[in-house]
Amino acid sequence: MADVVEREAQILAAREVGNLNNKQKQRLVENGIISSLVLMLHSQDYESIEAALFALLNLAFGSERNKLRIAKAGAIPAILKILQWRNESLMELSLAALLILSSCSANKPEIASSGAIQLLLELISESISHQAKFDAVSTLHNLSTFPQIIPSIVLCGGLVTLIQLIYESEKSSNLVEKAMALLESIVSSSDFALNEACEVGGVIRLLVEAVDEGTAACQEHAAGILLLMCESCRERYGGMILVDGTWRAREKAKALLLLLRDCNNGGSSSRVKHSKNVAFEEVMREIDREEWGGSSVQLVEEMIAKLRT
Repeated sequence: MADVVEREAQILAAREVGNLNNKQKQRLVENGIISSLVLMLHSQDYESIEAALFALLNLAFGSERNKLRIAKAGAIPAILKILQWRNESLMELSLAALLILSSCSANKPEIASSGAIQLLLELISESISHQAKFDAVSTLHNLSTFPQIIPSIVLCGGLVTLIQLIYESEKSSNLVEKAMALLESIVSSSDFALNEACEVGGVIRLLVEAVDEGTAACQEHAAGILLLMCESCRERYGGMILVDGTWRAREKAKALLLLLRDCNNGGSSSRVKHSKNVAFEEVMREIDREEWGGSSVQLVEEMIAKLRT
């Protein structure tokens, strides 16, 4: 009976954390509440775990010091163990907690070395909620800001997982936008990662579709990836270009076009080069027109026809 009363008291106290002001929360932290909450994560009682996760999220939000304290108290392995249960009611809370902890630079090496990368990629490939996938991708994106961590993401199959996620998801969603940002971060980190991405079947078409249907930020990231691919292998990828979107996307489109022009003019006569350069300038003017409303695929076809005739 005493154990039941103690359990109920712990759950009630944990739930009360969310109702406190910042000064009251910090007083609790100084009195050692974080260790008690992390201990609750090791229980087999879902209600206790849920209350502890809510409390830890409240304490971590807006406080880098508390994020570090929570990690030092042993929360990261406890959260990963909870995620391995694949319990729907705890999935989103656990991922949200891992996400907020991963926003603290000092926590990133521990998270990456704890097996979190492989687990997060597995979860992204499974049938979990949109929010859970978004938080998993966002956590990986936070970790990728440490260059030393990116090779682990690649070696764990992160490129294929991200490309598959983008393929299966609505291109205008915040999930694809975040996944595309992470993909650009990875492929821009090394030639090895870029070559790995290039070898994934259908990746070029997928990027062009993202340009057509994605948000402005998604277009920018897709433009960056296409530009990297063209710079890496002009003859193979030079025909895949981006035209729509934001100012940054348009500038990257021009860079891609320059690569394509150089590639196609290499063995041409002076008269043919002049003709192609005229066509090239026409396409560049199309990009600069704010009112242009065609699809990127359409302009790709038109431009390739002009530059290759």
